[in-house]
Amino acid sequence: MESPAAPPVPRPAAPARPDIPITTTAPVKRERRWSVVALCIVLAAVAGLGAAAAVTSASDRTRVLAVARDVPAGQALTDDDLTVAEVSADAHLTPVPASERGSMVGKRPAVDLRRGGLLTASQLSAGTGLGDDKQQVGVQVKRGQAPAGALAPGDKVLAVTTPAQGEQSDVKGAEAPPSSINAVVVSVSRPDASGTIVVNLAVSPTDGPLLATRASTGRIALVREPRGH
Repeated sequence: MESPAAPPVPRPAAPARPDIPITTTAPVKRERRWSVVALCIVLAAVAGLGAAAAVTSASDRTRVLAVARDVPAGQALTDDDLTVAEVSADAHLTPVPASERGSMVGKRPAVDLRRGGLLTASQLSAGTGLGDDKQQVGVQVKRGQAPAGALAPGDKVLAVTTPAQGEQSDVKGAEAPPSSINAVVVSVSRPDASGTIVVNLAVSPTDGPLLATRASTGRIALVREPRGH
């Protein structure tokens, strides 16, 4: 009698295989997208800083007075001599504020002012330093009665009285020396259409009335003394 066959032993179930995700480009795209966003944020920040700097720079600018044309030392300032400029605030600069323009008219600079320069308080003083302790006389000088374009504030000159028309200037056949007054040039006006200028001269108190009398007749010529003497 045959023994019965052993029942088949069931095979153990194979372990479940984990699902392996399929590699896609999605993570790369996400990474690139964040890079673009980050770059945009950085650019926006830089642009914001630039705009803020521009606004700050503009707010630091101030309106001051500048010289519109050349002005010799000693010549009274006019409104046309001044203009308004905007400059950045600088502790090392002390230009006159534009709001003081009206009070600057009539003041006399102690130094020559050049067109385009800023007007500073140090360029102005209570006096010009050019004969402020003396009398000043305005002398109208026609073309040919003074060196053309050679007079400047501070120059020493001789105010020579010229003879009147028909007046004899010789004594016993010899030419008499002309009468003259020592003076210092304070300012020189711009020539008019005929070339006539007005020269402000500083003279001693004893010579002021005499020079004014001679100047009223138009009989004054100016001789510039050598500079440096």
